[in-house]
Amino acid sequence: MSITDDRPRTSGQTAAPAPAPAAPADARSRAAELELIRRDVERGPSDRATEAQHAKGKLTARERLALLFDEGTFTEVEPLRRHRATGFGLEAKKPYTDGVVIGWGQVDGRPVFAYAHDFRIFGGALGEAHAQKIHKIMDMAEAAGAPVVGLCDGAGARIQEGVTALAGYGGIFQRNVRNSGVIPQISVMLGPCAGGAAYSPALTDFVFMVRGTSQMFITGPDVVQAVTGEQISQDALGGADVHAETTGVATFAYDDEETCFAEVRFLLSLLPSNNRELAPAVATDDPADRRNDALLDLVPADGNRSYDVKKVIEEVVDNGDFFEIHERWAPNLVCALARLDGKVVGIVANQPSSLAGVLDIESSEKGARFVQMCDAFNIPLVTLVDVPGFLPGVSQEHGGVIRHGAKLLYAYCNATVPRIQLILRKAYGGAYIVMDSRSIGTDLSLAWPTNEIAVMGAEGAANVVFRREIAASDDPEATRAARIEEYRRELMHPYYAAERGLVDDVIDPAETRSRLIGALAVLRAKHAPLPSRKHGNQPQ
Repeated sequence: MSITDDRPRTSGQTAAPAPAPAAPADARSRAAELELIRRDVERGPSDRATEAQHAKGKLTARERLALLFDEGTFTEVEPLRRHRATGFGLEAKKPYTDGVVIGWGQVDGRPVFAYAHDFRIFGGALGEAHAQKIHKIMDMAEAAGAPVVGLCDGAGARIQEGVTALAGYGGIFQRNVRNSGVIPQISVMLGPCAGGAAYSPALTDFVFMVRGTSQMFITGPDVVQAVTGEQISQDALGGADVHAETTGVATFAYDDEETCFAEVRFLLSLLPSNNRELAPAVATDDPADRRNDALLDLVPADGNRSYDVKKVIEEVVDNGDFFEIHERWAPNLVCALARLDGKVVGIVANQPSSLAGVLDIESSEKGARFVQMCDAFNIPLVTLVDVPGFLPGVSQEHGGVIRHGAKLLYAYCNATVPRIQLILRKAYGGAYIVMDSRSIGTDLSLAWPTNEIAVMGAEGAANVVFRREIAASDDPEATRAARIEEYRRELMHPYYAAERGLVDDVIDPAETRSRLIGALAVLRAKHAPLPSRKHGNQPQ
């Protein structure tokens, strides 16, 4: 079945089309009847409903599917499905599709499954038949080993169908969890998503949102006002920017649906179809042995000076192109997908231009989630380290920075994909360990000659180790300066860790790209089985 039909629609329709004659004469008549029904289904309930959808700046379900899939590749299933509920007037309203379009197609020639809520039918609300269609397409995606994309634009559970609608959501959640780490799951939020419905996107790997039209919240503004007295708009409570910057629920946020779908397609090009495959490799004209002389001036040797680690990433990866994950949330840690010599890698990097690159609660959660995703889908990890430690403060300690920081530590320790650590500059304390150090299992640890690996900075260390000597000195400041220099000379020179085998090599920054590509080529066949267990009990 095609996705679009441009014929004009002149009459409204909320129920099924009028029945055809009881006994068509032959197969040709039956086929003609079927074609009429199919065209009616594709056009949707009415022109008025379509105009209302467009007036909100939103596309219809089929228009969205046309943007997602390669032209002419979408195959719809169960287009003639209708609900069987009665009461509250439902028996008189039984439109085909029951408010959700499901099927499969190709994205850049690779199979992808999808479901799309049709807000024009029951406001996209989920009922029994609606849910069963989504269950079906998720099961098909699992069986085929292909990604599933949910285009979400629905008003939640269909109230008229009661508990059967709630059970339908339960079936979706169960499949989200079962397929987690098995096939990529992407949620594209294109309208409201309230109550329990919001948990399905939260269980998927990536969440896209569109500004001005999509919102997610457990309880809406009216309930919030009734319970707490706070007045707040839908966008301020759960809009795209809120979830992209504050809550971390949205992985990406865009201004319009066209841009959003273009980015969904690009993300799919960086992911494998399932956990048994590698991400697609592409040919590149960027030489593997290209020198990175710009890095010699890009990163200041002075650990107190800031710089943008994204420029380091641009200089190293193929053609300077990378796709940042959670760009606006926890910006002190950069997580990105990119290619090195045409092959996909996941990059985790401290960002000195934001909070000096420290780790904190949110960046630890962000990094842990990204590392787990890469490990689940066989994407090697490259970790760029320039970290002064964990963010100090009462709010961090009381907010549980210990258990949140442990999430990142757990994710790295549990990862079996090829892992390379590159220390750009400073790496202090527990944060150095957490950022995929040799002691927690990285396959290869490299460092630039500007690296400083220590329990803490020289100034702080000298104040602790030589505290009594400094206090008793006739010239405390001169003694402190001497001891700081001594500590730096003895323990913080760039070859200290290499001499003890905790860094595999100290490299010229200009050779960074070629060294990473060479190491990844050797590590690509890595096999690291985990202990036999049901699952770990990771920090929460």
